[in-house]
Amino acid sequence: MVGSSVSTALSDFYTVNTDYKTRVSLSVRNSQGEPLLALFSAVDLLQSEGVEAIISGGNSLLETKLLGELGEKARVPVISLNSPFSPSLTKYSHLIQATYDSYSEAKGITAFIHEFDWNSVGLVYEDDDDDWRESMQQLVDHFYENGVSVQSKVGFTVSSSDQMIMDRLGKMKDLGTSVFVVHLSELVATHLFTCAEKLGMMGEGFAWILTAKTMTSFHESTSGGFGKEAMEGLVGFKSYVPMSRELQNFTWRWRKSLGHEEDVWSERTQLSISGVWAHDVAWALARAAEVARMENASSTLLEAITDCRFKGLSGDFHVKDKMFLSDKFEIVNLLESGERRIGFWNGNGSFSSRRHFNKLETIIWPGGSAQTPKRRHLGEFKRRKLRVLVTSSNRFPRLMKVETDSATNVTTAEGFCIEVFRAAIAPFNYELEFIPWRNGSNYNKLAYALYSQKDKYDAAVGDITITANRSTYVDFTMPFTEMGLGTVAPKETSMWVFFHPLKKDLWITSAAFFVLTGSIVWLIERPDNKEFQGSWPKQIGVIFWFGFSTLVYAHREKLQHNLSRFVVTVWVFAVLILTTSYTATLTSMMTVQQIRFNSNKDFVGHLSGSLIATMALTSPRFKPTNTKGLNTSTDYAHALLNNTVSFIVDELPYLKVLLGENLGKFLMVKAQCNTNGFGFMFQKGDELVPLVSSEILNLRTSDRLIEMEKRWFENQLPYTADDTSNPITLYRFRGLFMITGVSFALALVVLLLLWLRDKWEDLMNSVNIFLTRRLVDFRILFARTIHPNPLGENAMQMAQRN
Repeated sequence: MVGSSVSTALSDFYTVNTDYKTRVSLSVRNSQGEPLLALFSAVDLLQSEGVEAIISGGNSLLETKLLGELGEKARVPVISLNSPFSPSLTKYSHLIQATYDSYSEAKGITAFIHEFDWNSVGLVYEDDDDDWRESMQQLVDHFYENGVSVQSKVGFTVSSSDQMIMDRLGKMKDLGTSVFVVHLSELVATHLFTCAEKLGMMGEGFAWILTAKTMTSFHESTSGGFGKEAMEGLVGFKSYVPMSRELQNFTWRWRKSLGHEEDVWSERTQLSISGVWAHDVAWALARAAEVARMENASSTLLEAITDCRFKGLSGDFHVKDKMFLSDKFEIVNLLESGERRIGFWNGNGSFSSRRHFNKLETIIWPGGSAQTPKRRHLGEFKRRKLRVLVTSSNRFPRLMKVETDSATNVTTAEGFCIEVFRAAIAPFNYELEFIPWRNGSNYNKLAYALYSQKDKYDAAVGDITITANRSTYVDFTMPFTEMGLGTVAPKETSMWVFFHPLKKDLWITSAAFFVLTGSIVWLIERPDNKEFQGSWPKQIGVIFWFGFSTLVYAHREKLQHNLSRFVVTVWVFAVLILTTSYTATLTSMMTVQQIRFNSNKDFVGHLSGSLIATMALTSPRFKPTNTKGLNTSTDYAHALLNNTVSFIVDELPYLKVLLGENLGKFLMVKAQCNTNGFGFMFQKGDELVPLVSSEILNLRTSDRLIEMEKRWFENQLPYTADDTSNPITLYRFRGLFMITGVSFALALVVLLLLWLRDKWEDLMNSVNIFLTRRLVDFRILFARTIHPNPLGENAMQMAQRN
């Protein structure tokens, strides 16, 4: 369709513009909807044909990205028709998109819903279509921002069986959903409406709204029909193309170019919106080629295309920010006789029709009624049964306790998880049938059983952690418990706990500096200060007393020298740092047992068979060599109290049970949020998932969830936000002691210099006497050596006299 439309448009253009010197030559490749084949074809066109622009008719996001990347490398304009809008495409400067404005469509559908006083809808989308997921999410976001709730949503794929479609549509019907927004391709939508008709959902009381994606898919379909019998009464949004004589003439010529004479006047061969945009893009390209090839042309082909302004088949052609967006939508009513226009959604945010301003024409709804469908209530429907798998290990009865009556074979369940589930599912009028899970605590197998046995189970409830691998098989609700792991240990009961804040090396070093401080102050003050004089026992006592009294700032000796004041000031500052750090660490240790996560000596307890705890204990945060699997909260308590394990590592809900059953005996340290908490499991795409998640939010915000926790876990002491402090080591305070030591050394040097200054004359005299005596002894020794006779003796005596 795109290729023939471009070819016919170029032929028309040059018929009108015979004076143009430039001609656009068209080379066509069919990618057959395969993005990689489209890329290969584009590369071939660039290399073998030397093309200077590329028009892409595929509506695949991947194809658009690949060709956009190629256009960047080759510096060639790429024009994509009807591809989904995505912010990720804005980085391609050579890519131009011709598509509809998905934001304007979202506003239009929301306004249409408000027009009939509906406040909730059901969303039916294509689960494996990533291309249009962003536009669908934009639609959902706009619903929520404007007070339209998505009551239920369900995804289907091309491979979805009719039975699966009917099952999921039946659940939406049972929830009271009567207004549906459909965002599907033609192939999936055809099956959808056939199944909906069998369920009686295409009759009176229901409304179906089709997005532009779905309507475009129907028009571009080659399947030969709309499935009109099953789709009567639907309302669809279409990109608006104004009816004109030029459009009629072009459509006639385009049909003629197909080569089938019987199709020339046939309404079955319709020109889609992509074909209309292809015509306008071809004209823009032909105009731009002429401008870019003019003598002294200053603009490139890309710039010439973006500067084009003209009246096309789709309206005013104008490229803004590399986008040619259609923001006006035609709203049609699908009837057995064909499409009936009921109005327009204008880009300025209003409805209009031929006969009314800001109002739509009368709509014929499914069932042939002109009466607007009303939202139905759950009470109007038969109460459905929900088959629920429940974890039945009963290891933590406060979380889950499951019992089966041997006589009646009826399973009952209670506990915190069940109470939360009952409260979250209550508004939807379901009868619960509990089926015990008897295959142990490997909940990965539970998730796979729910996934693979859809005919037996609808949901699973219990102490089931939300994990990525389980989410590949099932859908989880939002968590109803706290996220993360915790660590529990016994309270500290040692009578020597006050020694723990400081390591042994820091205690010894601190004591040495206390003594050193007293000694240096004694050396400075002793000559002039009477308080530092007296007998040696008294002076030694003053040294120790003054040094250690600085710990509590109780020294009463009056200091007379500035040098000793300097020493004491520096040391008091160091003592202040030490005492405040000691106080803080002792407070932390008195609050909770100090836990050493990296100890290789302690046994670490965990829930036996728990994959979450096992993964946590093998992570870099935990490095214990000895682990011990335990089964119940009673086992946890006994193991901690008899020192079989030093601490317990597990998910927070299990540890809350332990603390609630043993008040005052243990304390917990909360780790980082490295797990996702407990959630309820449902079948993939089940419409109950967002509904139950919404109810969990309501339970949390209304404090009902907290009340349930208190009822099942009892009141407990608060846990700390992180691991407790480690004892302070000398290494951490090496800077403080270095400053203090240098200050003391400086004081000793100054003291020595002052002493030398005061004793300099006496010291010099002593040195002179000493040197003189040494000189006399040398002269006597010399005389004896040279004159050993008596005469020499006389000489020595004379020398001594001299």
